[in-house]
Amino acid sequence: MEAPPHDTISDDRTPRRSYWRCSKQDFFPEFSFQSLSSYKTALSATCPRLADRLLARSSDANEIDAARRESENPMRRCLTWWDLLWLSFGSVVGSGVFVITGQEARSGAGPAVVLSYAISGVSALLSVLCYAEFGVEIPVAGGSFSYLRVELGDFIAFIAAGNILLEAIVGAAGLGRSWSSYLASLVKNDSDYFRIRVGSFAKGFDLLDPVAVAVLLVANGIAMSGTKRTSWLNLITSVVTVCVIVFIVVVGFTHSKSSNLVPFFPYGAKGVVQSAAVVYWSYTGFDMVANMAEETEKPARDIPIGLVGSMSMITVVYCLMALALTMMVKYTEIDANAAYSVAFAQIGMKWAKYLVGICALKGMTTSLLVGSLGQARYTTQIARSHMIPPWFALVHPKTGTPINATLLVTILSAVISFFTSLDVLSSVFSFATLFIFMLVAVALLVRRYYVKDVTPESGLLKFLGFLFLILASSVGVSALWNAGVRGWIGYAVTGVIWFIGTCGLALLPKHRVPKVWGVPLVPWLPSFSIAMNLFLIGSLGYVAFLRFIICTAVMLLYYVFVGLHATYDVAHQPMEQAKFEGES
Repeated sequence: MEAPPHDTISDDRTPRRSYWRCSKQDFFPEFSFQSLSSYKTALSATCPRLADRLLARSSDANEIDAARRESENPMRRCLTWWDLLWLSFGSVVGSGVFVITGQEARSGAGPAVVLSYAISGVSALLSVLCYAEFGVEIPVAGGSFSYLRVELGDFIAFIAAGNILLEAIVGAAGLGRSWSSYLASLVKNDSDYFRIRVGSFAKGFDLLDPVAVAVLLVANGIAMSGTKRTSWLNLITSVVTVCVIVFIVVVGFTHSKSSNLVPFFPYGAKGVVQSAAVVYWSYTGFDMVANMAEETEKPARDIPIGLVGSMSMITVVYCLMALALTMMVKYTEIDANAAYSVAFAQIGMKWAKYLVGICALKGMTTSLLVGSLGQARYTTQIARSHMIPPWFALVHPKTGTPINATLLVTILSAVISFFTSLDVLSSVFSFATLFIFMLVAVALLVRRYYVKDVTPESGLLKFLGFLFLILASSVGVSALWNAGVRGWIGYAVTGVIWFIGTCGLALLPKHRVPKVWGVPLVPWLPSFSIAMNLFLIGSLGYVAFLRFIICTAVMLLYYVFVGLHATYDVAHQPMEQAKFEGES
């Protein structure tokens, strides 16, 4: 299903207002916030409103048409599958692969790290397939937020979106600090060379980083100037990365020794699986590109080719890079901190470390560029729903980009990167990305098997029962593995339960089929994606779960006092009437 032409957003009957405006009505136009008395009235009705919105679902038409009108001006349809392919490549292939590969080959999986990359690549590809189907059916800027809002409801969409947006902002701040560290290491061999130490500040916040702030401002400034311009810049820099990767692979295989692959499984199957959970983070970032669906020329063609094609290419690239490294150097001799640079030095190519360093800087730069595009559009769609002030949903008439939303994520990430060390930032990351990947797979199953007023109640109960079996068995496998249980009985039982749940879904009638392009082998592939993502979530550790719980609790407070009442007003009361009553 194609999105409506972008010119339908404009309404000639409405006088065009200045983009650069900032009033209370622009931030809180809903009736609940027009006065103190109206807000008190809204708070007194919190419980019934929460019951109303808890499972309230949006619709395809609302996300594609009505919500987009909140932006007043259209985003420009200027991206093709070629742009999406390279935007995904630029977003995903950063500096991580140069660091993580060496670490996991040395102490995680040995030469079998290539299988770890293959396993993670398959898991990422399953998530990409789910994103691609939704992107074709609901081609809007919100990506997973809109998909979850349509199928699982406002509440789940808000919790998931809030967490992933927090991770994206913190991740951008971390990339800015890493960029500064990498550049300083190349210039002076001191990662803190460009930072300003303030002794009176607390440890972890005492190294001010103006370079990180400058990089973030430049990257987000380019993103604000135009989507197509950013895409072209990403393409040019990504070609540089491809050239360096080809050089690494060719030189690696030229100087390879098959004896370096023996033993292939020095840490056993456990090492391969645990490393797969670690290297999976080298595949994240494609979800930011899914947020560009509203700006693609032909979503039905461009999104599947761009997303699926790029992830397939990236998986092959990662596997070749890992294989080249482990064939060039014995896994016990790999330098965990600078694997490729040291490997080239060992064969007399010390100058190659600068090539690797430049490629890593380039990777971080394109990740920042594409990330700034995706984060801003994610924020825009959340604002269109009024979960945050709709002022952030406005699209600039000349650039066709959401400048207000971009400024929000830029300022937040810049402030965080200026004060906060990488150690502190790394401890904030959680399983929000994997959690959303899992929820999108669940949402796809809901989309196929449940249609309101069409699916009979008995069919819904059967669907929920089989879905529960899939989720419970997936959690069970993850719990067994992380508890150190290695006997086959527990895994056999949970595996059979997963099979029964998935097979049960396969026997149920589907009440919706994709109009243009869809995930093949439903429910098997989405069910497997759920299991893979829950398994990887289980490997993240106690801190990640604690962070998720704390951040979710804070977001719930915001939702109860602000977001709930704004979305309730939008759903139950025409905006013009709310504005009129507020002014009277």
